[in-house]
Amino acid sequence: MLRRDRQIRMQIHQLMDACLFAVSFWMAYELRTSPTVTGFLHLPEFSTEFEYYMWLYLVLIPAAPFVLEAQGFYTRPLLCSQRTTAWMLFKACSLVTVGLVLVLYAVRMTALARLMVIWFGFISFALIFIKEELLRLAVRSRFAQTQFCRRLVLVGSKDETARMRGELNANSQEETDVLAELDLNHTPLRDLIELLHEASVNAVILSGRHCHFERVEEVIRACELEGVEVWLVADFFRTQISRTSYDDFYGRPVLVFRTTPDASWQGVLKQLLDFTGAVLLLVLLSPFLLLFALLIKLTSPGPILFTQKRSGLNGRPFMIYKFRTMVTNAEQLKHELAAMNEMSGPVFKLSHDPRTTPVGRFFRRFSIDELPQLYNVLRGEMSLVGPRPLPVDEVKRFDDLAHRRRLSVKPGLTCLWQISGRNDVTDFRDWVRLDLEYIDNWSFWLDLKILWLTVPVVLTGAGAK
Repeated sequence: MLRRDRQIRMQIHQLMDACLFAVSFWMAYELRTSPTVTGFLHLPEFSTEFEYYMWLYLVLIPAAPFVLEAQGFYTRPLLCSQRTTAWMLFKACSLVTVGLVLVLYAVRMTALARLMVIWFGFISFALIFIKEELLRLAVRSRFAQTQFCRRLVLVGSKDETARMRGELNANSQEETDVLAELDLNHTPLRDLIELLHEASVNAVILSGRHCHFERVEEVIRACELEGVEVWLVADFFRTQISRTSYDDFYGRPVLVFRTTPDASWQGVLKQLLDFTGAVLLLVLLSPFLLLFALLIKLTSPGPILFTQKRSGLNGRPFMIYKFRTMVTNAEQLKHELAAMNEMSGPVFKLSHDPRTTPVGRFFRRFSIDELPQLYNVLRGEMSLVGPRPLPVDEVKRFDDLAHRRRLSVKPGLTCLWQISGRNDVTDFRDWVRLDLEYIDNWSFWLDLKILWLTVPVVLTGAGAK
C-alpha cells in the first residue's frame, strides 16, 4: 500500500526480528552450557559466562535485520509461499551466522564454541519462521479480515481503475477489498456518497487522468466531509480541512488528502496502549465486574448486559456492550419520551430518565455502565480515547454531512466531551466541535492527557446526571 504504511510495518518487523535474533543467541548459549545437553552429546564442558559475549549484541541486533532487508524479506508479499519464505530466511540466517563467525575470527575470540554458533543459526531460523507463520494465520483469520482489511473504492476512467485494481491484486491482495470501480465521468456523485455511507469505506483511490478537474475536486470534497481518505494519483488541489501529504502508490506519485492523523509511531503506541490498557483493566477490575453484574441481576429483571449496534470507524456497525441501567423495554419507551429530549440534533439525552433503574442511576453517574466496552477495545472496535460511538439510527439522521467526519477515527471510551462537562454539553454541534478538535489536534500525548483528566471526572461523577 502507501509507502509510509509499508515503512512503519517494516520497522516493526525489524524490531521483532532483532529481538528474536538476540533471544536465539541466548538460547544457543543456554543449550551449549546445559549439563543435560553436554552429557547427552558427550561434549566438553563450556563454562564461560554469558556476559563475556554481550558485546556481540551491538553487532548482531542492527546487522541481522539489515541482512533480512537486503534479501528482500520485508518487501515480499506476506502470503507468499512457505517455500519462498523459508528459502529467503535460510539465506539470511546463513549470512548472519557466517558473519558472526568472521567477527569472532577477526577479534580472535576462540572461546566461543563452534557448535553454539551453528545452533544459533538454526534457532534464529526456527523462531523467525514460526513468527511469520503465526502472522500468516493471523492475516487469514476472520478477525483480521474484518478489522485490518482496507475497504477501497477506485474512482477514475475505466482504464485507470482497471489498472489500479491490477496493481492491488498483484501487490497487496491479502490486505485490501475493492468494493467498487466508479467511472468519474459517468457516475453521479450521489452514488459515491451513498456507497461511503453504506459500505464503511476506508479510502478512495482517485485518478484524475482523462477526467475533468472539477469532477475530481467534487469527489475530494465529498470524501473530505465524510472523513474518508483520498489517495489522489494526480496534481495538487486546494482543500479546506484535509492535510495534504505526498506518498507513492507502487511507484506512482500520489497526494493523500487526510483529515485524520498520519500513520506514525504515535499511532502504533496508541494501539499498544489500547490493547495493554484493556487487558490490564479487565484483569484488575474483574472482581468488581462480577459484583456489578450480580447487583444488576438482584435488583431488576432482565439481562445483565445491554447490547446495541453503534457506528464505528468510517461508520462500520459493531455491537457495543454496556451494563444494563434501564428497564428491559427502554427502547420502546424512548419514543414516548422523545418530546422531552434535552439534546439538540439527532442524539437523545434526558436527565432523570424514568427508564433508569436505581442501580443504573448509580452506574451512570460514575460511568460504571461503560466498563464492558473494554471488551470492544480488546476486539479492536473501539479505542480508549476517541469520539463516543453513536447508535446507527442516530448517525443516519445527521443533518450536516460534515458531522460524519467524527467517524473517521475509532470511537472511544472517553474524549474531550467527557472531560468538558458531559451532560452540560446540550448542543450536538458543540459535541461534534469537541470531537473534531480532538481529531485535528491528535497526538499520543493528548490521549494520555485525556485519560489522566478522565479519572477525576469519573471518580467524582462530575457533569453526570
